Amino acid sequence: MAPTHVLRCCQRGLAWIPVIFIAMVVCWSYYAYVVELCIFTITSIGKQVAYLILFHLSFIMFVWSYWKTIFSRPSNPSKEYCLPKAEKEHYEKEARPESQQEILWRAATNLPIYTRTGAGAIRYCDRCQVIKPDRCHHCSACDMCVLKMDHHCPWVNNCVGFSNYKFFILFLAYSLLYCLFIAATVLQYFIKFWTLCRRKSAENCPKNDLQETHSHAKFHVLFLFFVAAMFCISILSLFSYHLWLVGKNRSTIEAFRAPVFRTGSDKNGFSLGFRKNIVQVFGDQKKYWLLPIFTSQGDGLTFPTRLVIGDVEQPNATLQADHSKSEVTVSSLSESQNRLLNNEQHTKSIGDHVANNSGKSASNNTTTLSMESES
Repeated sequence: MAPTHVLRCCQRGLAWIPVIFIAMVVCWSYYAYVVELCIFTITSIGKQVAYLILFHLSFIMFVWSYWKTIFSRPSNPSKEYCLPKAEKEHYEKEARPESQQEILWRAATNLPIYTRTGAGAIRYCDRCQVIKPDRCHHCSACDMCVLKMDHHCPWVNNCVGFSNYKFFILFLAYSLLYCLFIAATVLQYFIKFWTLCRRKSAENCPKNDLQETHSHAKFHVLFLFFVAAMFCISILSLFSYHLWLVGKNRSTIEAFRAPVFRTGSDKNGFSLGFRKNIVQVFGDQKKYWLLPIFTSQGDGLTFPTRLVIGDVEQPNATLQADHSKSEVTVSSLSESQNRLLNNEQHTKSIGDHVANNSGKSASNNTTTLSMESES
């Protein structure tokens, strides 16, 4: 036990190296910009004040969002998703996968879960011993099930999910703004110092007064521009990708592997339209959108979905029903009711699965659902 515990502690310690590296780069950039550029290089007082005010605004928002992304603990499934003690013991003793699934189906009868495994089974985590809520996945790095898990980010040493996804988006936005501001304001001094360095190298002339004055700031200003430009390019691509994911209401995991519902796989199953997708992550009060405070909608356990089988762009979808010969037209459900299945249908489907495990042929009756196309 001791060597395993020590190894685990070492792994946790090493995981902080990327965060420490980013912190060191940020601290150096603060010194290089404030001291070497604004104090030692820029001579205009008005320009110094303007640059320092704008720089500190972007710096504070960047550090604030980065801090919240790192230290927001990932949300985990609640106790109601854990198997009861008797069912848990029965599950562990049962050797046949079919019997284990029957136990899970009975336990999930009253749970609001609508996603399945690729084989149509209940999603269960043997490591955490919980039935996985929709959009929940197990993170091997954090060794826990994370609600609405997006990915595990080594640069924040944390799992990005329901509890901190908004903070992560703002972290990317403010880090991009921070780097763009530095690159834009340093550019003219970068060109000046670069020209001086080239001239000195070509002419091999002794240092003049201008070179003496700025010699201590040359390295910092030149390197600051290169670092800011490099981070701008890398962050821009990542930020653009996550903005696209927010607009589609998908996680990184769902972008690579579409969620599977009772009716089949549907990559747009959680998409409610662009505006509602944005609101689900950032909240319905726009005044808080740019602040790294938690305003995301929901509890991370259940999510509104679209009543479609295929593409959400299709205006109509036809479902095979086991009862009712009449055609029912449904349009524009309220958000709280906009589930792939409502709770009554969900309970009935699980009950039918347990009672009729041998499987019965479905009737040929159809129910037509008319949906509004995705906005």
